[in-house]
Amino acid sequence: MTLTETQIHGAFVLHMKRIPDDRGFFGEAFHRDTFAGLGLDTRIAQVNVSYNDRQGTLRGMHYQTAPHEEVKIVRCVRGAIFDVAIDLRRDSPTFGKWAGVELSADNRLAFYVPVGCAHGYQTLTDDTEVLYLVSDTYSPAHYRGLRWNDPFFNIAWPDTGARLLHPRDESYPDFQP
Repeated sequence: MTLTETQIHGAFVLHMKRIPDDRGFFGEAFHRDTFAGLGLDTRIAQVNVSYNDRQGTLRGMHYQTAPHEEVKIVRCVRGAIFDVAIDLRRDSPTFGKWAGVELSADNRLAFYVPVGCAHGYQTLTDDTEVLYLVSDTYSPAHYRGLRWNDPFFNIAWPDTGARLLHPRDESYPDFQP
C-alpha cells in the first residue's frame, strides 16, 4: 500500500498494491503496522455502509467533536463518488482548506480523513455504495455539520445535474472562522 498526502495536512489517498494472478488479484485495504508507522490512527470502532440510489446524492459535511472525534477511512465499493474533507483544525497549516478525490469501485482508492476534518461526498453514478472504517462510535451529542456549499470553503463539487440532499445538510448556517 502506498499513501499520497493531499492538500490537507494528514489526509491521504490510499493506493492498494495489487498482487495479480489468474483469478484476479489480492490486496491489503488496511494494514495497522503501515498506518502506525506513519503516525496514523489505527483504531477501528465502527464500520459503516451508505447506499445511494441516485447520481447527485450529496451526504455531508459531517464531523464529531471531542471526545468522539473520528478518523475515517472511506472506500467506494460500488459506483463512484467525489469524496471531500475540510480541515477544521485551527492550529493546522491547512485550516479551512478542502481536498477532494474520486473514489470508485474501479479505481479502488481509499481516503484517510484525519481527526478534526469534516467529511462528505457526492455520488457520481446511480447505485453507489460506500464503506467507512471509523475510529470512534457515533455520538449524537457530538455530531456536527457544515453546509455543503458554504462560501468560506468554496468546494468545487462536480456538476452531476440535480442534487439530492437531506434537509439538514442544506440548512447549516455559514461557517464562522
